[in-house]
Amino acid sequence: MIELNEKYELLGGDTRYFVVTGGRGSGKSYSVNSLLVALTYERGHVILFTRYTMASAHISIIPEFIEKLEELDRVEDFHITKDEITNLHTGSKIIFKGIKTSSGDQTANLKSLQGVTTWVLDEAEELVHEDIFDKIDLSIRAKHKDNRVILILNPTTKEHFIYQRFFEGRGVEGGSNTVKEDVTYIHTTYEDNIENLSDSFLKQIETTRERRPERYKHQILGGWLEKAEGVIFTNWKLGKFREVTPSVFGQDYGFSNDPTTLVQTSIDKDRKTIYLKQHIHKQGLTTSHIADMNRRFAKDSLIVGDGAEPRLIAELNALGNNVVPAIKGADSIVYGISLLQDYDLVIDEDSVDLVKELNNYSWLEKKSQTPCDKFNHLIDAVRYAVSYQLSNPNRGKYSIL
Repeated sequence: MIELNEKYELLGGDTRYFVVTGGRGSGKSYSVNSLLVALTYERGHVILFTRYTMASAHISIIPEFIEKLEELDRVEDFHITKDEITNLHTGSKIIFKGIKTSSGDQTANLKSLQGVTTWVLDEAEELVHEDIFDKIDLSIRAKHKDNRVILILNPTTKEHFIYQRFFEGRGVEGGSNTVKEDVTYIHTTYEDNIENLSDSFLKQIETTRERRPERYKHQILGGWLEKAEGVIFTNWKLGKFREVTPSVFGQDYGFSNDPTTLVQTSIDKDRKTIYLKQHIHKQGLTTSHIADMNRRFAKDSLIVGDGAEPRLIAELNALGNNVVPAIKGADSIVYGISLLQDYDLVIDEDSVDLVKELNNYSWLEKKSQTPCDKFNHLIDAVRYAVSYQLSNPNRGKYSIL
């Protein structure tokens, strides 16, 4: 028999959205997955279980469900494949999919699934694109059953769209167990699941509480952070943009999922200060749109663009822009980061997306100096412009693409 913490009784509500948060050892995934197994005993349910990135479901997640079925002695009630679990008595099923694939995202494929009544987004903090969330959310509209969208996550920074949309935007405090409008909030910690945790795990938690109180608050108690742990840039503040030297602009290119960006830079070498102002952060821009916006904001100033897009740069120049390719090389990212860390950065107060990136751009592996490949589209543009301008004793080691 599976016994769940009483807080999860809120999962039985009739709201559309369920936001389930908690720290390590809180039992949130176990509890939600137990609900999903129970739902399959009702006819007419199609449950879409996703993670932003998911290895083969039969290796990464289906064993967790089999474990629950074994606890209930109900394994024989189900037909289990590598990516589906179907209840043989009712026909209701759970389909397991990843949102991101090696070739991009498969939002269109997920939207095309028929009759989905419940969408579960596990490890929801990994999905940072709100437009992808919206596209899948709008496809959950089966008429014959209550529709549910369940988000399971370890809270990350307050810049994440989940916090801004479901907490800040609705006046709900993080860590709440409540219902507001069409959202049910459930938050648990290890203390709600302590009877299922080992002594060694509890000792680890106590050590973290004593030695790293901020990490304890975030990772163990599931608190939202003002900024990501281990952010790369801490040398910045908000202030008024000043053009101390003639501005040079940096530009990164995207289209569907990633934005095209344009950032204005002015470097005060005497005071070791770089002034930054965001001008473009937008998806879906065509070449002509980019050229028009560049003329509007940069006029005839130099733009240093992503050197991986030589054809696009050539087309922009043909349309009247003044774009040169950024310095590229095996260590150009780390080199550009080190240049920026050596200066004080002053960020124009209207550069909201740049501030978001600075609060979230962190090391994936600090020892190997590998930054995470997200929250970096404006920062990359800054890096292109600043690296191009500042003297580089190793410049000959880089190739110009």
